[in-house]
Amino acid sequence: MMKTIKDKQVLVAADFAGVALKNAVVAHLEKRGWTCTDIGVKTVDEKNPEMFHRIGLKVGAKIAEGEFERALIFCGTGMGIHIAASKCPHVHAAVCESVTAARRAITGNNCNVLSMGGHWIGANLGIEMAEAFLYNNLGDSYEWWPNFYEFHKLAYDELDNFDYETFKKNGFEFPNAKEIPLDDCMKPEDLVF
Repeated sequence: MMKTIKDKQVLVAADFAGVALKNAVVAHLEKRGWTCTDIGVKTVDEKNPEMFHRIGLKVGAKIAEGEFERALIFCGTGMGIHIAASKCPHVHAAVCESVTAARRAITGNNCNVLSMGGHWIGANLGIEMAEAFLYNNLGDSYEWWPNFYEFHKLAYDELDNFDYETFKKNGFEFPNAKEIPLDDCMKPEDLVF
């Protein structure tokens, strides 16, 4: 049975460089009723800590095997552990360094793994990013944008089922690709920063 965010279950893991941030995020989530299953380094002074890529592969495997719906992972930059987790099928991981990016990773791209870097992200920012990722779903806050969910769900499904060898045999094209109209979508010139 998959452990889901609806049931406040999340997989977490960090290497030695991300463990302090991970512990701060976990402490916050547990105070709010979350069950955090930790399969990485537990303390900053752990002897012979497991390497980031091995932890990332273990997290990726638990997502790929359907044990967990989502995971939070941490290393020094967030990148190395992310690369490792992404080697597993059905893992859609994002390295984020802002609350906006963490929210968009789930609302726009349906990522199931959020990766953060302990060298760059402080505890308060990490907590806000985790909450943005865990308390949102694909399409949230884009109800005004016609076909937003369908457009991004199609992309997610194509990526989740992507087979490189088939893609290569098709001349690096998607034959019979389904298209989602985006007539009323936001244009770059409409964005205000």
